[in-house]
Amino acid sequence: MPDMRADLPAWRSLMFVPVTREKFVTTAHQRGADAYILDLEDSVPEAEKPRGRTLIHAAAKEVSKAGADVVVRINRPWHQAFLDIEASVGPGVLALMCPKTESPEHLQVIAELLDTFEAQRGMPVGHTKLVALVETADAFFRLREIAKATPRLVAMSLGAEDFALALSMEPIGETLQLAKQTMIIAARGAGILPLGFMGTVADFADLDAFRETIKRSRKFGFAGGTCVHPSQVAILNEQYGYSAADVARAEAMIAAYDDAMAKGLGAVTFEGKMIDVPVVNRARNVLRQAAKYAARRAG
Repeated sequence: MPDMRADLPAWRSLMFVPVTREKFVTTAHQRGADAYILDLEDSVPEAEKPRGRTLIHAAAKEVSKAGADVVVRINRPWHQAFLDIEASVGPGVLALMCPKTESPEHLQVIAELLDTFEAQRGMPVGHTKLVALVETADAFFRLREIAKATPRLVAMSLGAEDFALALSMEPIGETLQLAKQTMIIAARGAGILPLGFMGTVADFADLDAFRETIKRSRKFGFAGGTCVHPSQVAILNEQYGYSAADVARAEAMIAAYDDAMAKGLGAVTFEGKMIDVPVVNRARNVLRQAAKYAARRAG
């Protein structure tokens, strides 16, 4: 099993919310997402970005009313990114999502800025985590380095729309598969969360098709995904989470394996199939993750 870090957030679903759209902000907490991404980037017109920065902390309080985490997606040009970072740092914001991450140095500069702002504001240094969005061809070839850039980095995703645009290809599961699998491997190798699915965040009209996409994506190793519409949240939680039946099966498998080991048996059978250490470790991981999601719901 991958050696995932203990400090990773419990994210199955992360829903984008334009920080300047008051109606969306005030109703977001009812949608059931594990995290809300207050967006300062694509969904906010250029002229509105300064006002958007002033709304972050009030919006963070609104969207987190039901216990969800708050992420802020900042802008990419450095002159805007610096202002976004300065405006976002605070106890109510858990992480910054960094679009068009180009290199580990890119994230290290942001981490250094966060060190300064957190210290100035009397916050624990390291409070503000990072999520990297890789969206260009050059950055793709540095995925492994980016994934290990800083301890603040807890998750990574491949920005399907911008990545596809950079490569002049259609943003569909087939064309994105290699790139997204590579991202998953890089993220898992670094012990962080690979976010996304085999498709694009813009597809939400056909929810049955979306459910099948997420079900398939789970098999590739994605841990959670982003969405733009409330109707997608429950599907992400369902498909990237664990049901009571999943937990019961994992517990039964572990019990069968432990019992066989205690008896000194060399072969272990469960549900008519042979199981070994990797299979049992996957079951243990199910229990760990299910416990994290249950703790979030209880909180």
